[in-house]
Amino acid sequence: MSSEYKSTAVLLSGGLDSAVLAADALRHGPVTPIYVSVGFAWEAEEREMLAALFSRPPFLGSTPPVALAFDMRDVYSPAHWAMQGTPPAFDTPDEEVYLTGRNVILLSKAAVYLATSELAPTRVLMGQLAGNPFPDATPAFLDTMGQALSLGLATTVDVQAPLARMRKADVIRRGMELGVPLQLTLSCMQPLNGLHCGRCSKCRERLDGFREAGIADPARYAS
Repeated sequence: MSSEYKSTAVLLSGGLDSAVLAADALRHGPVTPIYVSVGFAWEAEEREMLAALFSRPPFLGSTPPVALAFDMRDVYSPAHWAMQGTPPAFDTPDEEVYLTGRNVILLSKAAVYLATSELAPTRVLMGQLAGNPFPDATPAFLDTMGQALSLGLATTVDVQAPLARMRKADVIRRGMELGVPLQLTLSCMQPLNGLHCGRCSKCRERLDGFREAGIADPARYAS
């Protein structure tokens, strides 16, 4: 880790991409993993999977995820699919799962936590991949958000997306190289008892990635 930073944080959802990102960051020094809950239907399953993930190498013995909350239930309608746990179907485009302001929320909460915990100057790593179509995942947004947070907190918050040139298959191969237990990552918007639903577009994206990588997905699916 560069001497200009006091810490490296990873925004961690328990999904495949952020798990591989965290494992890669750990090779270079200590990492502060941060999970931000906002009230979505699948979060309890994500937290359980994260606990299992951090009980295994290469995460065993590292700093466990910091759990933060930024309640968005007064912003998103109770009928919103993310609140109901009724995600868009298997073959729907990525744009159907856009969550307005998602990265604004995550970065704001994480940055304030890092600053008040005396872990800044810091760099904050996010797991966006190549082809991400959302406005709050662009290099311009991440750079500008980092500048705004740095100004507002009077310290350096450097927002980075190290996987931004990689496809899902590339990340899967990297995860295998790093020894990440990919069966303990959750890429699903309607999980049940640790099982991927096999019916949502995030499951389709995950399955397509494993097929492209030529690797069998070790995760369990309900359908």
